[in-house]
Amino acid sequence: MTELRIIRSNPEHAVIMSEYFMCNETHLAPWSPKVPSHHHSIDCWRRRLTEREREFERGESVHFIGSDTDQSHVIGSCSLSNIVRGVFQACHLSYSIAARYQGKGHMKLIVKHAIAYAFDDLRLHRIMANHMPSNIRSEGLLKSLDFEREGYARSFIRINGKWEDHVLNSLVNPIYKNLPG
Repeated sequence: MTELRIIRSNPEHAVIMSEYFMCNETHLAPWSPKVPSHHHSIDCWRRRLTEREREFERGESVHFIGSDTDQSHVIGSCSLSNIVRGVFQACHLSYSIAARYQGKGHMKLIVKHAIAYAFDDLRLHRIMANHMPSNIRSEGLLKSLDFEREGYARSFIRINGKWEDHVLNSLVNPIYKNLPG
């Protein structure tokens, strides 16, 4: 197995993020929103990663990448976004893996890292992760990490130019799971 290093992304990762999404565009297309052709340019990624830094500073999101030890390429990415505090204490989890690394256990390690960060560092109560019913790999990953199916949303997110149904899943922080009201 390739050595994996999990780090929080920053603007210095613009080149490897651009390469990752351009190289995996066809692989990720069935599960991704349609984007303009320039969306994965280095300049666009630099701007996006700079905005992600601002979101991190405001406590709104955290974005991780799994890379090789030299940070020469991205193996997979994982984001905790839409972080809500107050009485909710929750976020959404999203992730992707390079085609050549599918089925090797890397995605599970990256997502486990993000879950630990959400529960241990951010002290969140709930992580929500949704997948299209046809995405068997994503369903299997979430089940293996003890996510529970909570519902089904019709015409939920516009993916690859079409409104797609999604299975709604969540994972509750075990520290809070069995506490009384």
